Amino acid sequence: MARVLLTEDDEAVRGFVHRALELEGHDVTLAEDGAQAVDILKREGGRFDLLLSDIRMPVMDGIALALNAARDWPSLTILLMTGYADQRERAHGLEDLVHDVVTKPFTLADIRAAVAGALGEASQPRKRASAGG
Repeated sequence: MARVLLTEDDEAVRGFVHRALELEGHDVTLAEDGAQAVDILKREGGRFDLLLSDIRMPVMDGIALALNAARDWPSLTILLMTGYADQRERAHGLEDLVHDVVTKPFTLADIRAAVAGALGEASQPRKRASAGG
């Protein structure tokens, strides 16, 4: 299946999503915040099919992570998660960089469907804007 970098600071949510994606056959790498995710992306040369990240995290949030990842690995599909309406609004201008924003709380079926949708569209060409500036 797909290589997924899951970035989530909440241990319970990270474990839930990790198990859900592994049950679907995905190879999941875990990060606790955006800075750790950037380190993993650099170490792995960006070789992931999907970056799935919470928006609200310490050290580096999901918006900064998405901008960084899109700049350095423009073909990487990005899917964000949040339980906060204001954070969802912050992601509003990133449509060219981010596939979608999944609203928490979500069910097992919700996150599986969101990931499947993101990965399905990843196989089709799509326009990406520059993340610079």
